[in-house]
Amino acid sequence: MIPDALIFNIQKFSLHDGPGIRTTVFFKGCPLSCRWCHNMESQNPNPEAMLRLDNCTGCASCVSSCPQEAISIEGDRSSTQRSLCTTCSSCLISCPQNLRTVCGESMNLQVLLEEVLKDRVFYERSGGGVTCSGGEAMSHIDFLQPFLNACKAEGLHTAVDCSGQVPWEAFERILPVTDLFLYDLKAMDEEVHRLYTGVGNSLILENLRRLSDRTKNIWIRLPLIPGVNLNEEHIEAAIDFLRPLGLKRVHLLPFHPLGRSKAPQLGLSFAMGETPAPDPHQIQTIKTRLIASGFEAHIGG
Repeated sequence: MIPDALIFNIQKFSLHDGPGIRTTVFFKGCPLSCRWCHNMESQNPNPEAMLRLDNCTGCASCVSSCPQEAISIEGDRSSTQRSLCTTCSSCLISCPQNLRTVCGESMNLQVLLEEVLKDRVFYERSGGGVTCSGGEAMSHIDFLQPFLNACKAEGLHTAVDCSGQVPWEAFERILPVTDLFLYDLKAMDEEVHRLYTGVGNSLILENLRRLSDRTKNIWIRLPLIPGVNLNEEHIEAAIDFLRPLGLKRVHLLPFHPLGRSKAPQLGLSFAMGETPAPDPHQIQTIKTRLIASGFEAHIGG
C-alpha cells in the first residue's frame, strides 16, 4: 500500500525549478537544518501550527477554542505552547482574522496526481512538468517513486530537487522515472557543512559522484551565503569537484532572508537574521569564473 505524503505547498506556474512552466510539490521534512533556510516550515516532518503574529489583536478567540489549552495571551498577542499543540485546527476556525494555519497536509497519490494534471496544457506548451521539492522529497521515497511513475505514465516531464542526504538506494529507485535532478551543494568543506546544516557532506558528495555516473541530467545549485560559503575557496573547491563529473549546468542562488519572517510564525528564531544580501558584483564575478572554467552558469533558478 502506498503511504500518504505530507505536503506543505503546491506551487503552480513555477519558473525556477526546472525547464518550462512547472508545478512544484513541496514535501515536508528534511534531513538538513540549514541555518539560512528560507522554507523553515519544510524542516520538521510533522504538521506545524503557524501564526502571523504581526496582525494578532489578542482577541483570545483561539484560547477558548483550544481543547489542549495550549494557547494563552501574552501582552496583547496570542502565544502557543507547541509541546501541547496537536494541530487539531480548532484555533484556525475560531480566529476572526484567519491568522492561524497548519503547515502540512497529508495527501494520497491520486489526489496529488489529479492536482498536478490540472496544468498539463501549460507543461505541454512550455516544455515544463512537475518538480518534487521540499524539505527533501526523497525522504518520502515510498510515495515519491510511485508518484513519479504515475507522472511518467501521463507523459509528464519530472524533476527532483534534492539535498543528496539520503541512502543511495533512494536514487536507484527513482532514476528510471526522473528526467532531471536539481542537486544542492551547500558547502564543500566538511566542517563548514556540518556547522551550518547539521550534517556532514560525505554522503552528499558520494551520491553526486554515483549519480553523475548514471545520468548527466543534473543541474547543480550553489547557495551563496555571506560569511558561510561566499568565498573563493568554496567556489574553487566546487569547480575542482564538479569538473571531473562532467556536469555543466550550475545555478547560483544568492542568499535572501525569507526565513526571517517565517521563523516567528513557527515559534523559532532565524539564525542568519543579520546576514546581508550578497554583493551582486561578487555573484557576477563567480558566474564569470564558472563560465571561464567551462560551466554553463546561471544566477537564480
